[in-house]
Amino acid sequence: MNAELSALVKEARMIVVLTGAGISTESGIPDFRSPGGVWSRYRIIQYPEFLGSEAARLEDWRRRFDMEDALGVVEPNAGHAWLAELVASGKCPAVITQNIDGLHQASGIEADRVIELHGNARHALCVECGLRHEITECRAMLERSGRAPACRQCGGVVKSAVVMFGEAMPRAPLEQANLLAEGCDLFIAIGTSLVVQPAAMLPLIAKRAGAKLAILNREPTEMDDYADLVINAEIGETLSGS
Repeated sequence: MNAELSALVKEARMIVVLTGAGISTESGIPDFRSPGGVWSRYRIIQYPEFLGSEAARLEDWRRRFDMEDALGVVEPNAGHAWLAELVASGKCPAVITQNIDGLHQASGIEADRVIELHGNARHALCVECGLRHEITECRAMLERSGRAPACRQCGGVVKSAVVMFGEAMPRAPLEQANLLAEGCDLFIAIGTSLVVQPAAMLPLIAKRAGAKLAILNREPTEMDDYADLVINAEIGETLSGS
């Protein structure tokens, strides 16, 4: 493991970690926004349109099934494993993530210790009553009826648990993330470009509260000037070893 980062981790009392897409690309998560990726094959559907149009819901679900097929074959990598050990050590109360792939939970971190700012693509929720539906269940509903999935409990619209364009960010995860950032003495940003708000403000919240900031990303970020340590390298390689 990188010696400077290891020293910061050993000195810290409470560590908070923010992860972005970069930690999951080493698991083989495809770049959905690249040419030929899922987002290039389907138009962006705004949340109000999803609620109001059966055709829009069908289009969105077909994209979600494409994503699920891609996510279904990936496993946590060395970066996820390191974070799981950090959480288990007791120094890191939770991992904050911009990712929707569920790989932190798959690595062994308890679900209530993963703060998902953008939701989770591994399941779906009824927008009316909140009942959880599995993606395989939703796929079966669509294939059986030819219609977008409806809640088995109340008949309401069912959508992937990912925050859609035009949908309000859930307040509870962000409030929890802000509190953690304010209370830590080391904030580590891993695999995120730190340009997407509101997650991009979390490192600054931590710094203003007196924490040290470490940034591990393959490319430079706009927050590098605020950091106590910047590492531009492969994530798994950097975090592997004792």
